[in-house]
Amino acid sequence: MKIIRHTDPGYPAAASALNRRAEASDSVREVVSGVIKAVRERGDAAVLELVEKFDGAKLTAAQMRVSQSELDAAWDAADATLKAALESSQRNVAAFAKRSLRQEWSFKNEQGATVGEIYHPFERVGCYVPGGTAPLVSTSIMTVAIAAAAGVPEIVVCTPCGRDGTVNLGLLAALKLAGATEVYKIGGSQAIAALAFGTETIRPVTKIFGPGNSYVVEAKRQAFGVVSIDLLPGPSEVLILADKSGNPAFIAADILAQAEHGKDSMAGFLTDDAALLDAVVAQVAEQSATLSRQAQLAPVLEKGVFLMLVPSLEEGARLANDFAPEHLTLITTREQDILPLIRTAGAIFLGNYSPVAVGDFLAGPSHTLPTGGSGKSFPGITADMFQRRTSIIRLDRESCAKSEPVVRAISAVEGLDAHARSVSIRSV
Repeated sequence: MKIIRHTDPGYPAAASALNRRAEASDSVREVVSGVIKAVRERGDAAVLELVEKFDGAKLTAAQMRVSQSELDAAWDAADATLKAALESSQRNVAAFAKRSLRQEWSFKNEQGATVGEIYHPFERVGCYVPGGTAPLVSTSIMTVAIAAAAGVPEIVVCTPCGRDGTVNLGLLAALKLAGATEVYKIGGSQAIAALAFGTETIRPVTKIFGPGNSYVVEAKRQAFGVVSIDLLPGPSEVLILADKSGNPAFIAADILAQAEHGKDSMAGFLTDDAALLDAVVAQVAEQSATLSRQAQLAPVLEKGVFLMLVPSLEEGARLANDFAPEHLTLITTREQDILPLIRTAGAIFLGNYSPVAVGDFLAGPSHTLPTGGSGKSFPGITADMFQRRTSIIRLDRESCAKSEPVVRAISAVEGLDAHARSVSIRSV
């Protein structure tokens, strides 16, 4: 862990380094570009080669898709405790999603034209659900269930399989409950390419959702424009900002919960209280020794966890905005002063009793959130991202005539006389 205090000579540089932007390395861009080119040119054959190369699974085209009977069997095989947990999560997420859908509206403008917006669900979307070292059952709910609540009729899921060509049964059970209509055993950037451009087996989608590693995120970036993209959510991260009211055991537990994702995960802790910082360091050491995922924890604790003593919570809030964390936990007796200062977090968890894990699994808002600094530009997944907006404009003869002078004046500047005539011809 890196421990930095505002009294240290290196503090200004460390604080400045928190201001980041989400950018892929040249090597990641090059690999992803090659994957997309291969899938576009050779379809299923390229996908199957890449699955074998990256996941170690030898599949045929017919084996890529998980059958409905497999999904049904996975749900039937799930134990009662898991089913109850998934159903509780799905209910919360669906209820939250339905309340945040955009509604149709209209009004009359100055000239008397009726203008407004209508919304339709996308016809066919793709949801990427990571597998890797942990089958993200929760991501099934946090993407697919929202699409279902928005009324999307075709919800296509790609998720990596194991070397034996199978997908975790708990994950399949969650996908069945959430409402997936197609499930494919494909991971990585090749899955994004297949969703965006299509293959002989997988029809292309119109929008892609979901988190993934740096290669998945870069593939989404490169596919943008061919399809619509939700956001660019990569490796998970948390930033905790606390004053002396913070519980060090709780804070350490949240840091470790983030670190067990492994790989490029990050966890940061900012406080204006030196005693709390020391207590959190001690708790991280004590609790980490009791956890099972040591192989994932160790590298993150070494390189991906930082703790900073800041001169004030206001300075901590400024640094939090620079960092733009996926998850921000705020613990302070001055919540009414500090909370309004936070502007770039994907999700904010308030108080000692709001663990990020509840947001990950259950609370209601999607846990698919912007990472790597992209929170400066993107929000997390919301239900209205599954809706396509269309504007509506209706004029009668009177409102058309009232609009004509404005159109004529602007057309004259732009040199578009046919535009002007298309209105004036209706206004005589």
